[in-house]
Amino acid sequence: PEPPAMAEVRDLTMPGPGGPLALRLFRPTAPAGGVPLPLLVYFHGGGWTIGDLDTHDVLCRQLARMGACAVLSVDYRLAPEQPFPAAPDDCLAATRWARREAAALGIDPARIAVGGDSAGGNLAAVVALAERDAGGGMPLAAQILIYPATDMRALAPSHQANAQGYLLTADSIAYYRGHYTPAAAQWNDWRVSPLLAADHARLPPALVLTAGFDPLRDEGRQYADALSKAGNRVQYVCFERQVHGFITMSRVIDEAETAVELCGVALRRRWRELAG
Repeated sequence: PEPPAMAEVRDLTMPGPGGPLALRLFRPTAPAGGVPLPLLVYFHGGGWTIGDLDTHDVLCRQLARMGACAVLSVDYRLAPEQPFPAAPDDCLAATRWARREAAALGIDPARIAVGGDSAGGNLAAVVALAERDAGGGMPLAAQILIYPATDMRALAPSHQANAQGYLLTADSIAYYRGHYTPAAAQWNDWRVSPLLAADHARLPPALVLTAGFDPLRDEGRQYADALSKAGNRVQYVCFERQVHGFITMSRVIDEAETAVELCGVALRRRWRELAG
């Protein structure tokens, strides 16, 4: 769709684990009396091998507008040139940098959420787990997981039921996985497969969205169930008629706009809770 107007869109650079890391900051409204905005740190999809700040520019603008928050998009390193763990290392570093630089960015360090679609949803889940395990600081406010990859073993029934014909295929999943994690032994690492983490308790409230005709559908549901079973607040919605990647297609798919609106509602509710 056409990119929604923003009060500010600014390209930034931070020192990353593997060198300078590009970021893009979106502010939907101008600062009002110096009041900092909450922040969504966003990780784009693309199988850890494709995608960048531009492919998800419009979606980040939509999330900023509907979520009433700033959005920081992260241009993490991609495979095959930089395989696992480059991507999660970059995403975790960017999230921590945003909190340290909160004053300069004009954002509220107590209201920082993470989110992403597909591979980016995987990375958001991993960052939430890593931040919980690190302890000692302010917890993340929320996690927005849009058709996330959560189990690199690809064992869920939807991997067979939706293996061909619905945009993301079994062949393309094998391609992405082979570049990102060339050693199959890596698939059991929770930083690759967050569903396999030993503990899913004490994590930020989550919104998990999936698509009915998506090989990743069932593992997204499995992750939502694991979060719920561990005592976390979770909302799960499956868009039964949709395919993987649909949320960026709202020029032609009305339900994509609905999905973005659901993300916005979840974020605004969480900001209000934390604001007291």
